Amino acid sequence: MNDWHAVVVGGGIGGLSAAVALRRHGWRVTVLERAADPREVGAGLTLMANALRGLDTLGLGPALRRGAHAEAPGGIRDRRGRWLSRVDAVRMTRQLGTTALGVHRATLHRVLRDALPASSLWTGAEVERVESGPHAAEVRFRGPDGPRTLAADLVVGADGLRSRLRAQLFPQLPAPVYAGSTAWRAAIAFPEPVPAAITWGPAAEFGMVPLGNGQVYWFAARTSPPGGHAPDELAAVREHFGGWHEPIPALLAATPPGVVLRNDIHHLATPLPSYVRGRVALLGDAAHAMTPNLGQGAGQAIEDAVVLGAACSGGPHGLPAALAAYDEQRRPRSQAVARASAQAGRYGQQLRNPLALAVRGAALRLTPGWAVLRGMARHADWRPPTG
Repeated sequence: MNDWHAVVVGGGIGGLSAAVALRRHGWRVTVLERAADPREVGAGLTLMANALRGLDTLGLGPALRRGAHAEAPGGIRDRRGRWLSRVDAVRMTRQLGTTALGVHRATLHRVLRDALPASSLWTGAEVERVESGPHAAEVRFRGPDGPRTLAADLVVGADGLRSRLRAQLFPQLPAPVYAGSTAWRAAIAFPEPVPAAITWGPAAEFGMVPLGNGQVYWFAARTSPPGGHAPDELAAVREHFGGWHEPIPALLAATPPGVVLRNDIHHLATPLPSYVRGRVALLGDAAHAMTPNLGQGAGQAIEDAVVLGAACSGGPHGLPAALAAYDEQRRPRSQAVARASAQAGRYGQQLRNPLALAVRGAALRLTPGWAVLRGMARHADWRPPTG
């Protein structure tokens, strides 16, 4: 291990992926995580081919696959259960080289964390400011023992949707905005097989992802004003979605009280002019927070991490050029995916006009499977850098 030192701000999926990637290229890494007891919440997620290729590049694919579940063939239905579009899992694997995986966020977080030495993760560390000079950077943070400063050759900002580093580096940039929908989600025990599928209704959707080991991740979303709250969030989901097709009522009946998470959906509607300032590189939600409609949030963060590690493989020497290369590779793609995700939400979950719903349903039923897969491949068929 060289004495090149990188400080990663944020211990979520993007930050831990960046730490693993940089360590594989010879960097000594310190991860500063604000939470005293970091644990990934959010129930579950789908990892598309691009995310899996990134994790394979980090050497974590086998460990991740042992705790994940290859998604069963699924697609899109209406609220009566009629299929609007089907996805052929065999054809998807043939076209993309792998199927998608359903995984609990906590499983992915554990696999990433276990790939790092325990001494590299500092918890309870609230980063207050980063100073980036021509030859080094300083990270000022408040830890359990009071204020501290760390010197670094490189700082990675992976501090999420409400990134303090992004606000410091781009104070003129508008904050993330409400995307128009609120979402509920939970991971539950459910022994019956279910497809990986989304159901669309007027201004609402319900999705399900098998996680394996008798677990299913479900999510629901509605177009609604921000800031909503219900005394019983599970009851609120049942009120709107309980009359939809099976197995949605059965999934809700199997959900224990108190495990449902509710969050308004926000995204970075104004794209950043750069992911780099001096010796600081932003990645994941800090750089391009997007809506979840394409299931690409985690995948784009993993891509960021892999590309950043490869770009910085030469160490601090030539770092400005390396970070410029990272920005050049990652910003156009990730911002294009973010735009497509927001558009998918407007066309999908947020659509409410009856005529528009009928036109959408007819269009989906007439679209051949190969065309659907080609659309998916546009975002999922990413190849990690070689060398």
